[in-house]
Amino acid sequence: MARIELQNIGKSYGAAEVLRNINLDIEDGEFIVLVGPSGCGKSTLLRMIAGLEPITAGDFLIDGEWMNDMRPRDRDIAMVFQSYALYPHMDVGRNMGFSMEIRRATKDERKSKVAQAAETLGLTHLMGRLPKALSGGQRQRVAMGRAIVRNPRAFLFDEPLSNLDAALRVEMRLEIARLHQKLGATMIYVTHDQVEALTLADRIVVLNGGDIQQVGTPLELYERPANKFVAQFIGSPTMNVVPVSGAEGGVTTQNGILINLPDASKVTEAAELGIRPEHLDVVDPAAGDLLAVADVVEHLGSDTNLYVNVDGLGALMVRKHGNIPAKSGDKLGLRIQAEHAHLFTANGRSLGCAG
Repeated sequence: MARIELQNIGKSYGAAEVLRNINLDIEDGEFIVLVGPSGCGKSTLLRMIAGLEPITAGDFLIDGEWMNDMRPRDRDIAMVFQSYALYPHMDVGRNMGFSMEIRRATKDERKSKVAQAAETLGLTHLMGRLPKALSGGQRQRVAMGRAIVRNPRAFLFDEPLSNLDAALRVEMRLEIARLHQKLGATMIYVTHDQVEALTLADRIVVLNGGDIQQVGTPLELYERPANKFVAQFIGSPTMNVVPVSGAEGGVTTQNGILINLPDASKVTEAAELGIRPEHLDVVDPAAGDLLAVADVVEHLGSDTNLYVNVDGLGALMVRKHGNIPAKSGDKLGLRIQAEHAHLFTANGRSLGCAG
């Protein structure tokens, strides 16, 4: 197990700066997820922790030991990649134990470690199979087993589920969550899938443009985003954001609708109002804050997604539990749950929830 510290970490390729002033303390046994759009630096940061990329600036420590120049093999960190990278001519058992084999571990030690990892991952009955005879999910479990047998100080995952179909992604997400509960190991996980981030993480690190935007628990990021970027990146479907200006008791939209807010103390700085799709209620057209016209209606069974247009505001998205009997072209009233509204300044800084 390991405590990991990143102190003012930076990464540049010549004049191109891709990461700057990254400060993060990861506690022993914590599950940290790095998320952000493509090109934000999350995979680069993971590779720097693994030792596969040199650190341009700052200090990287594991359990208080300075690691900047330590070789990857000497950091005692195991990495699971997006590609399974299994040896096609080796069976499951030998694939999992090969790292111990090249370190000249005894046959009995290898056999014991591999058997324990196989039992943990439900692979015992597959030990004699070659990779070509395995499903995608089984191959990914073998790749994780290869990391487990090393008993590393920390596990690194670089988008390990990206090559799997939707059903297998759910299955493997549960496997990884169970694995963390069972091992209690320090884990750092990179993904662009926010569902993985929200369901797996103890804390999420949101990156954009080489900077940390916010660090917090999944609920902290969802309910109290630090800025508009985090608010719209965390949560699916994404948060609706509309331009507003401060008014007495609330804000006014650009089409002249007054929205009263429970806490109007910061409306003078407000330039935009954010509201999540589930915090818009569908009501009678005469009773709503906004009059909308349904564009596309998605009936998902458990939920209904409504893509609507509001004159003067543009497109909004509404999500409601259950089946909403609406179709394209219907006029709908939308009532904003004002206690869940978020206010943002012109530069995207959050002013907090209006409730």
